[in-house]
Formats: sequence, C-alpha cells, structure tokens
Amino acid sequence: MRPDIRTRGFSLIELLVVMVIIGLLAALVGPRFMQYIKPARQEAARAQIENFGKALDSFYIHVGRYPATDEGLNSLVAQPAGIEKWKGPYLAKSVPKDPWGKEYVYRSPGEHGEYDLLSYGADGQPGGEKENADVTSWESGERH
Repeated sequence: MRPDIRTRGFSLIELLVVMVIIGLLAALVGPRFMQYIKPARQEAARAQIENFGKALDSFYIHVGRYPATDEGLNSLVAQPAGIEKWKGPYLAKSVPKDPWGKEYVYRSPGEHGEYDLLSYGADGQPGGEKENADVTSWESGERH
C-alpha cells in the first residue's frame, strides 16, 4: 500500500543534502559579512568618541575645565566630589565600553590637546593597522 502524500516525511539523504547546501551558503556568506563588521566597529568607536567630545565640551562650559584624568569619563554621568558647577549628567546612560568591549582611554591634560580620548582597536594595544588601528579624538575630526 502506498503512503498518503501528506504523511510522508523527508528521507535522511534529503536532509543531508539540505544541510550541505546551508553549510556551503554559510561558508560563502560568512567571510563577506565579516568584512563589513570590522569597519563598522571602527565607525562606532569614532561616533562614540565624538559623542564623548560633545559631553566633555558641555562639562567644560559648566565647570570651566575638562575632567582630570583621575575623574575620567565617569564625571560625565556622576558629579565628582568638590565640583559645585556640575550640571550633568552629560551622557544619557553610563559610559559604554568601546565596540571591542574595552574601556576608552581618557587623559587630561592630553598629549594632543586639552584631553586625549581613544580606543586601542581590536587588539587593545597602541598602534596597529586596519581593525587593530587606534581610534582617537585628535584624528577623528573631534576638536578640543
């Protein structure tokens, strides 16, 4: 007796063929997708540094100086001790980590201006190229 077409399932061969096709597609698309992810992280770091720059400028306008290195970027969300003119928070949320999950580096006074703000990129080390390149406030068009 022939089984009803509605109750017939997939054979093991059919399932294996579909899995191989899905695997081949993933192998072709995956590396191309990753080519777009790496530059996007650099752009996200640049955008965050620009947002920090705006918040730091607001801090400067109210307090008359940029936060010291030991006060750090947290002074943009929580009032540092002894600062009466603070009118923050200057950031809507807590200070995020860079797109690679590391802390941003903030120094004031900086070597390249009144403050230096940077991410060391994917490798977390100074210097580097491509996705390992540093993203800095003084090279990203941010003024200070």
